[in-house]
Amino acid sequence: MFYTYVLRSKKTNKLYTGSTHDLISRMKRHNLGQVTSTKSSCPWILLYYEAHRTKGLAIQAELFYKTGQGRRQLKQKLGLLKIS
Repeated sequence: MFYTYVLRSKKTNKLYTGSTHDLISRMKRHNLGQVTSTKSSCPWILLYYEAHRTKGLAIQAELFYKTGQGRRQLKQKLGLLKIS
């Protein structure tokens, strides 16, 4: 299985989206500051993940969630979308 996941920084409250084949190990690496793109915003909490059968599908979902439409959809799933 491959995973697409969303983290939230406890330090900055920012979201980070990624993909991996080993979610537990990846979370440990994020929180130990071993991932260059996230080390300045440790610690992280896992907000959301979804499983995929292939690496390609996980990466495709990650890239979609990094688009404007994908971020809106993700925030709606997580109940973070502000409706005015």
